[in-house]
Amino acid sequence: MNNEVMQFFGLNKPFHHVPFLETEPVKQQIETIKSALHTSGIIALTGLVGSGKTTLLWKIQQQLQDEKEVLVCRSLSTDKKRVNISTLYTALFFDLAKDKNFKAPNLPEQRERKLLELVKKQDKPIVLFIDEAHDLGSQTLISLKRIIELVYSSGNHLTVILAGHPKLGNDLRRPIMEEIGARAQVFQLNHWVENKANYGAWLLKQSSRKDINPHEIIMPDAMDLLVNSLVTPLQINHYLAQAMEQAYLTGTKPITCEIVQSILAPDLEGIAAKLARSGYNLSALCEVLNARPSEVRAYLLGQLNSSKLQEFHKEINKLGVI
Repeated sequence: MNNEVMQFFGLNKPFHHVPFLETEPVKQQIETIKSALHTSGIIALTGLVGSGKTTLLWKIQQQLQDEKEVLVCRSLSTDKKRVNISTLYTALFFDLAKDKNFKAPNLPEQRERKLLELVKKQDKPIVLFIDEAHDLGSQTLISLKRIIELVYSSGNHLTVILAGHPKLGNDLRRPIMEEIGARAQVFQLNHWVENKANYGAWLLKQSSRKDINPHEIIMPDAMDLLVNSLVTPLQINHYLAQAMEQAYLTGTKPITCEIVQSILAPDLEGIAAKLARSGYNLSALCEVLNARPSEVRAYLLGQLNSSKLQEFHKEINKLGVI
């Protein structure tokens, strides 16, 4: 959104600069997660694309760093599909080793012993944060569990917090992942659903001048249409900005239902969009459906033959995301 549009509607900051909406359920969830950090294990935080998982992780990390009761470590690798246990050992060594000249051992036995040595020096629980964890391989998750057990057997605590799309929660519930899933605590980030009706007004209040009433920006029925057509804060931010830009071009203020309707994508509630928000891209669907990419594409486009269609529907319904 450019400055001209913001000035036209009386905004003093873009939506992506607005702070995280921290409701009472969110505060309670943060405290519950923090209390679980002293017991060792795996914690999974799941939510749709754009639901605020990464922002919530930042808030938890900041609180932990301020409280100084646990040591925060992070995996910063952006290509999670290529992350393996060696990558995560490197992340732990980087954040645990205080010597700038420290060199991580390459040999597995030396690596494990050096990690235990560093953990013992910290004298406090350790938390490793991994965002976009829905892309981690099953073997990496199993190896993480073994690191946690290794640290615990030495009398210390390591907790791993995984954040990812609903696919992560489904993966942990798969029978072949019982070794991990049965030990993991899974939290769903869905507080915004309960506050969706109020989110639009809150967003405008946070981003506009004090003398501006939200009804001067968008008509109440238009805001209701926008919010009820969308499912995540990211979507609301995006489409509200688009509605403002469209209204600015026509000199319309407040924004009307007609303008909102004109900018909403027609396939917002399509099966492909719903699956993508839950972390199921083409490759993930091929694995879930045990199908070729061409078959999955035909399914998403509604062009699959009836017998295969029924089979795919059955497997997709098991995911519980649409």
